[in-house]
Amino acid sequence: PFATHEVAAGIHIRRGVDQDATLTNGGAIANVGFIIGRDAVAVIDPGGSRLDGERLRATVREATRLPVRYVVMSHVHPDHVFGAAAFEADRPQFVGHVRLTRALAVRGEYYRKRLEEILGKDAAGPVVMPTVLVKDRTEIDLGGRVLALTAHGPAHTDCDLSVLDHMTATLLPADLLFVQRIPSLDGSLRGWVKELGALEDIGARRAVPGHGPSSVDWPSGARDLQRYLHILLRETRQAIAGGMDIDTTVQTIGRSERGKWKLFDDYHGHNITQAFKELEWE
Repeated sequence: PFATHEVAAGIHIRRGVDQDATLTNGGAIANVGFIIGRDAVAVIDPGGSRLDGERLRATVREATRLPVRYVVMSHVHPDHVFGAAAFEADRPQFVGHVRLTRALAVRGEYYRKRLEEILGKDAAGPVVMPTVLVKDRTEIDLGGRVLALTAHGPAHTDCDLSVLDHMTATLLPADLLFVQRIPSLDGSLRGWVKELGALEDIGARRAVPGHGPSSVDWPSGARDLQRYLHILLRETRQAIAGGMDIDTTVQTIGRSERGKWKLFDDYHGHNITQAFKELEWE
């Protein structure tokens, strides 16, 4: 088991380290956790490797004997979903965005091989596919506790799923929300701005970022991310309008954000490249 923080009644979150996956951290780099209802448990992202998932499962078992009926897989990235293999023995429903199956089919083996290189085969674990797909919205009932799941348009990725716990007004948007750690753009910049704006009005009082502190106030906790995305949007458009090529753009825009995010130098250039490709044909 590992330490978790109860961010609201019955919602237990393990804060991930602000690093990329290494042998030392075991892929435990995302915020993951579980929600306990009267009758059952929902895991909200099973972790970044089978090893990470096994530790999460042990933590669940330490907290409650209730069955794990749902494992929500928020999007395709391995730091959030490769722990799913640890929960297969519980025979839960693995819940994902309607586009998650295709995304895992395209990328899953590549992610698995990369994780195996870092962690070893047993610790990395296999790709687990979702068994329940969310096209728009759905609800899952843990017994006296209803979770609302929303399938988003392309944003952080093209298969982002968020969870709202009505009972405590807690939003679990996974990587639609980064705090302190630089966001990574793998979907649509314009879409991310749009989806983040829509989540502001969802009625939550707190949110659990996919990376960063285990809980922040909502919607104020999204301000830094919104600022970064808007700077990326505005300055990339200006660069394209001014005839700047992509290499120069990568070297110049968004530099005002450099001291404000962990892992900035590892991801910011990629974010600009993604933004440029999306916006150059607007």
